[in-house]
Amino acid sequence: MKRYCLALDLKDDPALIAEYELHHRQVWPEIIASIRDSGILNMEIYRTGTRLFMIMETRDDFSFEAKALADDANPKVQAWEKLMWNYQQALPHAKPGQKWVLMEKIFMME
Repeated sequence: MKRYCLALDLKDDPALIAEYELHHRQVWPEIIASIRDSGILNMEIYRTGTRLFMIMETRDDFSFEAKALADDANPKVQAWEKLMWNYQQALPHAKPGQKWVLMEKIFMME
């Protein structure tokens, strides 16, 4: 199993943040299916202020590239991503078009 941690920001608007959280209490079943089908075994999203932090645990054969191709071909995922972009904004150092930014592990206590 692999673990990935990613970050993204929300727009600084309490009403939009509340809507975003409501959507995540009612995620469309097709989105959950696409996440599972891609090899993601568990996903958690945390928020502090406008910063989001996602933890993904995946199968060993998980690929961000394969997930992106599947997502691009899935109209329901595209509709969800378009809806979510109403609430999200890229991190200042994100590449053009990049939403979630992969975080680098800098410490692990063993």
